[in-house]
Amino acid sequence: MATSADTHCPYCALQCAMTLTSPAGLAPASQPGPGPAPAPAGPTAPPLLDVAGRDFPTNRGGLCRKGWTSATLLNHAGRITEPLLKGADGIHRPIGWDQALDLAATAVKDARARYGADAVGVFGGGGLTNEKAYQLGKFARLALGTSRIDYNGRFCMSSAAAAGMRAFGVDRGLPFPLDALDTASTILMLGSNVAETMPPFVQHLQGARDAGGLIVVDPRRSATAAFTADGAGLHLQPLPGSDLTLLLGLCHVVIHENLVDAAYVQERTSGYGAVVRSVNAFWPERVQSITGVPADLIRETARRLAAGARRGGSYILTGRGVEQHVDGTDTATAAINLSLLLGLPGSARSGYGTLTGQGNGQGGREHGQKADQLPGYRKITDPAARAHVAAVWGVPEDLIPGPGLPAAQLLKSLGQPNGVRCFFVHASNIAVAAPDANAVIQGLRSLDFLVVCDFFMSETAAEADLILPVLQWAEEDGTLTNLEGRVLRRRRAISPAAGARSELWIMARLAERLDAPSTYSEDPETVFEELRRASAGGLADYSGIDYAMLDRGQAAYWPYPAGSTGTPRLFRDGFAHPDGKAVMVPVAPRRRRTPAAEAAGNPTGPAGTPMTLITGRLLEHYQSGAQTRRVPELAAVQPAARMQLHPGAAAAMGIGAGTLVSVSNGRGEVVCRAELSTAIRPETVFLPFHFPGAESANRLTEAATDPVSGMPEFKFNTVWVRPVTAPESARMLQTTEAS
Repeated sequence: MATSADTHCPYCALQCAMTLTSPAGLAPASQPGPGPAPAPAGPTAPPLLDVAGRDFPTNRGGLCRKGWTSATLLNHAGRITEPLLKGADGIHRPIGWDQALDLAATAVKDARARYGADAVGVFGGGGLTNEKAYQLGKFARLALGTSRIDYNGRFCMSSAAAAGMRAFGVDRGLPFPLDALDTASTILMLGSNVAETMPPFVQHLQGARDAGGLIVVDPRRSATAAFTADGAGLHLQPLPGSDLTLLLGLCHVVIHENLVDAAYVQERTSGYGAVVRSVNAFWPERVQSITGVPADLIRETARRLAAGARRGGSYILTGRGVEQHVDGTDTATAAINLSLLLGLPGSARSGYGTLTGQGNGQGGREHGQKADQLPGYRKITDPAARAHVAAVWGVPEDLIPGPGLPAAQLLKSLGQPNGVRCFFVHASNIAVAAPDANAVIQGLRSLDFLVVCDFFMSETAAEADLILPVLQWAEEDGTLTNLEGRVLRRRRAISPAAGARSELWIMARLAERLDAPSTYSEDPETVFEELRRASAGGLADYSGIDYAMLDRGQAAYWPYPAGSTGTPRLFRDGFAHPDGKAVMVPVAPRRRRTPAAEAAGNPTGPAGTPMTLITGRLLEHYQSGAQTRRVPELAAVQPAARMQLHPGAAAAMGIGAGTLVSVSNGRGEVVCRAELSTAIRPETVFLPFHFPGAESANRLTEAATDPVSGMPEFKFNTVWVRPVTAPESARMLQTTEAS
């Protein structure tokens, strides 16, 4: 008789609800300890579980291609089920768990003895459960004694988070339930292609489309931008890197056409006068000359947002396209300023929000993985926060290190003098996903010892000295927090592979070997109970949430202090600053070098035509592709990277559809096929970032970062594009297909 488990998709932050059914029923949990790994299943073996969409407010029973095929990987032939140690010949070979843990502990002790505690580093991920993210932060600071911990959410949500903190005093991606969008008449979506990144989301845009009020800002005519056709809305197609200027232009129109919600601004905000002065120079015609967006569209967008706020509700949503820049925090701040001018945040029918990307991108940044934070979204430099967390952990406050390095700086320090020498990587494939990937790989190779926790031989795991096999999503219990700030239950649906272990178990066993202070449990519910106490009184307060209420299906939006009923809608009664007001912060664009200017200033640069590179996702793949590239149904549709290029630009360079092209700059080179499309601006090229080796887009992205958030520059990089000549074509194609 079949047995079912209700859980959520392992991929994006929409966290679509699904039911997993095992015809043989739920197998009992495997016990930690040595044991032979089962024979690997074939890569196309039938999935161990059947997947069905489950009715839930975010997805309403729908799933995307990734969700429908998510169970395929549970018995994939490439699954790692034993610890693997790299030999002198570069080959990974199985070893026992006791030996593996002893080696990892010895590497930590050696690094600390030779270089100090901060020579040990940790890199986490937005795919870890709340329990694992919480205990990883504690493990790093107490068991390893290091301040050097950050995570891949720094590459995702950091700019939006920093902007939200300074404007509202708190950062929750969507401060309202997602289904609140259903009744909106106007939605402005900047830099997000939800039709491909989280397809079930688009049903929440239907009301705005029906009202002709869906407005999408994107340099490409993406699948989401295409939804604005036939009177459903507007598509604004700015030059890459000019989003901040566009937003200042929208603010200018709102102010100078008297569209401001004056009562709201006076009662609920501060800083209005400075913002007015900061946007005076950005009238629509000037903004058009900088961004390429027609002045009449700028005016119409501002007017539609204001009319929607008065009538049926307006929402402004930002995504990575406008945030993954060295001025990403200022750009998100400009979007928040626009929303405050219109009186949207905290309104019953309107709002501002940012779309979290990774599955636990929200919860993963709340409880201690970030370099500057402690559980509950507490600042690690706040004496009261340190005292509270130290009391929960049962340690002296001075045992907790101070702030560490944000992700890009942490990765730059690998193997360097006074840098990290022993490194732990969890739930992240930084060899593909981090900016300036070639430099990151060199950093990994220069370490004294690299430990990677993974369930596949990712490109990062391939660089590791020691690989520790961990559980997949359907093999574990825990909680995650979706893009709405709603805490959800992940439920085990199948017995784990015999040799794999939870990160909680690994941390507990390593803590024993390191004689670490405090306690480290391998039981998720026990860890969550400690997380509740550690978060109590913080901005992200989970103290009123427990497994029992989640198992009953009760909606739990943080902050959820003990004794409360949670907070589905933030800001109704005030913002999280001491005076209860939101802060409007004036911002201004920085001068950017265009590709043409950069080429003129660098005559000895790579051959080819200078273009602006933007990167992004495809419908079939997720993040670095370490999982989705192993799903036959997904890989068959998108087996390789393709560079999207406008036909006019392609013709000028002698590039045809399917031509092998070189895309390069001083950081590296990508070789792939060209795809011609009028959906992209003529001076711009697009590469997906899911592919490794010679197709890795992040070989080309810059590790320069936003000074506030630490966000790298992913969306505005100069590259030189050229067709590959006949003599080198065979060699390059062979290299590309082999990587």
